[in-house]
Amino acid sequence: MEKFNHTVTEFILVGFTQDPVMQLVLFFLFLMVYSVTVVGNITLIVLICTDTRLHTPMYFFIGNLSFLDLWYSTVYTPKIMVNCVSEDKSISFAGCVAQFLFSGGLAYSECYLLAAMAYDRYMAISKPLLYAQVMTGGICVGLVAASYLGAFVICGIFTHKTFTMTFCGDNVINHFFCDLPPLVKLACDVQANYHIFLYIALTLNVLTPIVFILASYLFIILAILRIRSTQGQLKAFSTCSSHLISVTLYFGSLLYIYYRPSSSYSLQQDKIIALSYTVVFPMLNPMIYSLRNKDVKEALKKLLKMSAS
Repeated sequence: MEKFNHTVTEFILVGFTQDPVMQLVLFFLFLMVYSVTVVGNITLIVLICTDTRLHTPMYFFIGNLSFLDLWYSTVYTPKIMVNCVSEDKSISFAGCVAQFLFSGGLAYSECYLLAAMAYDRYMAISKPLLYAQVMTGGICVGLVAASYLGAFVICGIFTHKTFTMTFCGDNVINHFFCDLPPLVKLACDVQANYHIFLYIALTLNVLTPIVFILASYLFIILAILRIRSTQGQLKAFSTCSSHLISVTLYFGSLLYIYYRPSSSYSLQQDKIIALSYTVVFPMLNPMIYSLRNKDVKEALKKLLKMSAS
């Protein structure tokens, strides 16, 4: 088997700025964001596990999304904070491989999980009489397991293809993590079949879930339009609104990073957009699914009362 290339033994992550004062400001900013991310996602997971009213397929998927976002943020944020306060900005070759594998695997898992959540909403609104029979516990667990398995298998192959390329000359990554575009720029033997595999991987992991989500919501909209009362339509739509916000924010940023024309490439814009889906969105998702959700707010009040008593 072909081994990982070790022409380069470590990479240097440039990050956001070389100004010591700004680095300190960014450290505390990322510390605050990461703390909110951890507390928010763990709280949502605890609520879903402990409150029987939330033991439904929809909240099962939301809980798994929080679990995924918790680890997704952990792949990036601690290393960003270390680089903000340390003079050593390096990451080992093995560390870069691991970060690339887990960042891609978790990102693609979220794509599949958001597609599974769209299917759940489709069944709940379009096929309410069959919902309980179809969305069983086994099906829900299977969808989540398939999301992780499919994403990490493809990303594992992709990681192997990426890090068996020869990295020659400069080992400086002008980014805050080991992302695909800056790594490819450092490689000096990128083959045509690598780009073909790249487009296949992105199609399977990003475009296919998007098409599935769009198709699901097309049927959902048709089902909502068949509801006679305006109040019923609004109630049906409100159950999908949080998911739609997550889908729009997450897939919008991914599409911008990987599918825009190369002529519009901007490294600084890439950093900002990448920061949104790697660090900011994992913090926002618990808020999106709780602030607009009556059941979650009531479960939180119940938990706070139990803690106070």
